[in-house]
Amino acid sequence: MAEKIIESTSILTDGICFGEGPRWHDGKFWLSDMHDHKVLSVDAEGNKTVEAEVPAKPSGLGWLPDGRMLIVSMTNRQLLVKDGDNLSTFADLSALASFHCNDMVTDSQGRTWVGNFGFDLWNQASRNMAELVYVSPEGEARVVAEDMAFPNGAVVTPDGSTLIVGETMGARLTAFDIQDDGSLTNRRTWATLEGVIPDGICLDAELGVWLACPMSGQVVRVLEGGEVTHRVKLGRPAFACMLGGEDGCTLYMLTSSSSEPDDCAANRDGRVETIQANAPRAGCP
Repeated sequence: MAEKIIESTSILTDGICFGEGPRWHDGKFWLSDMHDHKVLSVDAEGNKTVEAEVPAKPSGLGWLPDGRMLIVSMTNRQLLVKDGDNLSTFADLSALASFHCNDMVTDSQGRTWVGNFGFDLWNQASRNMAELVYVSPEGEARVVAEDMAFPNGAVVTPDGSTLIVGETMGARLTAFDIQDDGSLTNRRTWATLEGVIPDGICLDAELGVWLACPMSGQVVRVLEGGEVTHRVKLGRPAFACMLGGEDGCTLYMLTSSSSEPDDCAANRDGRVETIQANAPRAGCP
């Protein structure tokens, strides 16, 4: 089947420094404005509300079963928890993650897997492999996978059995079987990607993975094995995506002209762009 090409999007909101960690939760769209140090929610009209301020840069977001929000705090390598108006450390990952923490996924049981850069990307340091850190619902952390090429966006399948992680510098999606204690086994390549590198990802009900591609300015949908079914051409870098909306079929895409912190702060041209997808959101996040 020929892939479907999409070249027209709608803009929900703009004026963002740099959007990451998009989520659909409690009837609203959420994201981390990483370089503005804020977590935002956005309503259907595009109005933004500051939900938290994170001095060490927020990235991945999740929610525990009791409703408390988890936030990756990047540069100090912590997982924060927001309880009411109180923001505190849920797990300190600084001894486990080799560089800045980035995206993550929290499943329906409150189990969380957090990736990290592995090296100083923003200062163009030599590439190193990185770890994937597991954080239990009680806040206990340990490394569950190593030798990963910039583990980034992640999803858990609807049955809770499989974790799929985008390895940005490996140009692939990697899958693991999830054990009850959060350990990961049966590591395998879920899809090898050609011409794109995965940043943020999300999963639909047909087990297709939508992935944002910064270098090519696209968001694409791939199936296990690597077949591309849909390609959204955006004309600017795309860094993350999330399915949501009332029917689960709105694909939210976070775009920006740059990911460099100083450029983002000066430009504030980050957007949330949307299209309608055929299959709704599934699994976690």
